[in-house]
Amino acid sequence: MFKLTRYFSIASLIGMTIVVASLSWFYHHLSYRTIVKHGAGENQVLTTIFANSVWDTVHPYLQKASSMTRDELLSLAQTEALLEQLTQKIRGTPVVKVKIYNRDGVTVFSTDPAQIGEDDSDNPGVKGALAGQIIDEIAYRNEIDSFHGTLSHRNLISSYTPIRSASTGEVEAVFEIYSDITELLTDLRLSTWQILAAAMASLTVLYILLYLIVRRADRIIRHHDSEREASEARMRYQAYHDPLTDLPNRTSFTERLAEIVKATDRGGRLFAVMFIDLDRFKLINDGLGHDAGDHLLRVVAQRISSCVREADQVFRMGGDEFTVVLNTLERPESAAFVARRIIEALSEPIRVYDHELIVGASIGITISPTDSNVPERLVKNADTAMYTAKENGGRRYEFFTKKMNIIANERLEMESALQKAVREGEFELFYQPRIDTATGTTVAMEALLRWHHPRDGLVEPARFISLLEETGLIIPVGEWVLREACRQLKVWHGDGMNRLRISVNISSRQFSAGTLVDDVAAVLADTGLPPQSLELEVTETLLVDNAEVALETLTRLKEIGVCLSIDDFGSGYSSLNYLKQFPVDYLKIDRHFVVDSEYDEKGAAIATAITMLAESLRIKVVAEGVENQRQFDFMTAHYCDEMQGFLFSRPRPAREIKAWLTSQASAKVLVLK
Repeated sequence: MFKLTRYFSIASLIGMTIVVASLSWFYHHLSYRTIVKHGAGENQVLTTIFANSVWDTVHPYLQKASSMTRDELLSLAQTEALLEQLTQKIRGTPVVKVKIYNRDGVTVFSTDPAQIGEDDSDNPGVKGALAGQIIDEIAYRNEIDSFHGTLSHRNLISSYTPIRSASTGEVEAVFEIYSDITELLTDLRLSTWQILAAAMASLTVLYILLYLIVRRADRIIRHHDSEREASEARMRYQAYHDPLTDLPNRTSFTERLAEIVKATDRGGRLFAVMFIDLDRFKLINDGLGHDAGDHLLRVVAQRISSCVREADQVFRMGGDEFTVVLNTLERPESAAFVARRIIEALSEPIRVYDHELIVGASIGITISPTDSNVPERLVKNADTAMYTAKENGGRRYEFFTKKMNIIANERLEMESALQKAVREGEFELFYQPRIDTATGTTVAMEALLRWHHPRDGLVEPARFISLLEETGLIIPVGEWVLREACRQLKVWHGDGMNRLRISVNISSRQFSAGTLVDDVAAVLADTGLPPQSLELEVTETLLVDNAEVALETLTRLKEIGVCLSIDDFGSGYSSLNYLKQFPVDYLKIDRHFVVDSEYDEKGAAIATAITMLAESLRIKVVAEGVENQRQFDFMTAHYCDEMQGFLFSRPRPAREIKAWLTSQASAKVLVLK
């Protein structure tokens, strides 16, 4: 904002300084010229008076003096008489010295006798006067000898005046008169300062008056500027926001979408555009009135906004239409989760006056740059998908791309079914035996999660474990698995299988939740299972991702007394240094290396290396996925401590394990050669 008062003050001070300095210089210069002119005029008058009054004495004196030496001049009685005569005449005047030069420029007389006889023919004043000019000079003397005596620190004006012959008009002599103007210059300086003080006082009063006026004007201007800026800000806000819902409007959406498309072109990231249209708004608006419709739209805007991240943005396009821009998607299906949340949020009743209303929404989704990277095309795509959703019954979403629709629908159906499975207990644990290689006896059971889907039957873990991880459901499910496995093993111990251990897989979500140690301790305490009978399996990738936290957690678990194993060893990115530090009891060789050991030399070499490494670190080795006799023989030959696979048994439900163990113990089938 322009600060008028500041600039006025600066400009005024500069102007006052210039005015005062200029005024001082002009006054001093004019006064000085006046003093010089006045002093020169007085000198000329005095010279004329002196010349007329003493010329009868001076003329014969000049004729004699022209041919005399200095000493002869000083000895002349006429010199003394002329000095006395001039002294009488200049008494009471400002004249302090008088000199007379002949036509040769020689000083033939001076009120300072020491200067008589000097040759001043080179003196510019003397030269000018001999040429017929009147020469005036002003000078400062630290000391000067006058007929009054020696004077100090004087300002003098000297005038060289030619004296002409009355008959011929030729210059016969030059009179030089020195007048003292020290007091005049002192008065000049004093008057200059007085004038400056008066000028400064006047200018200061004027400045103060103008400053008060300008400051008042500045405040008025600032107030007007503030009002103008506030008005412009309101106009800008109104131009880019919807007055009813306070959301960004269609104009803002168009500009923001263009910016995101440009940024996406540079960064190569995914983003989604969602077009939302309310399903029953017209009916509500017509039936209850526009006030009710406006209230409903405000609530809808709040609910949609609560369903998106801070990085995303919601816009009202007009009427009952909204758009959402989802920034930086990891995958297209993530947009489906947001759409699902919005549909669920808008399916909740909204109280409008005395009515509870359910409005619902149809949502169209398009992904950029997969579908398009042109803003207008993206809007058209989302709009088209929205109409498809509305035609299919409303209260649903549709992707512009059919394939994405299928994938997203499958994932959302699976998520919904999993949530129901957690609530209604549709999970069951199966158990797969682990065999001691040396004795052929069953030493442990690995607990494996299975899902009894009401429609699809038994669902394999590969289809739902990753979704459990992604949605966070793995934490309650994992806790249930741990507790159920320990409870079941305690039952088997009660049936006489006291040496049997249970192996439970721990997910990365459980591991990073920070409560794993306490959860394990609580389950052991509740079930009464000995800690050494529980084995927890973690992946090597999980350990390497945060080695310090992993080491601390494993150490605390080991202090409880449970066994620890690394699952699928060799398939991740383990560091041998970490392996040395972690308190691990078992390494489970990934099944791919076990299968490859039968046909592939490199796979066999890796499996061999793992067994040798584990032996050197005093860690037991478990081979997973053993399916035939050749694999069994290879792992036995390479000092594998325990094995697990279809060669021995497929995973079985708990009700079949006891009978299976009994039959295996009696048949002695498991010692294979």
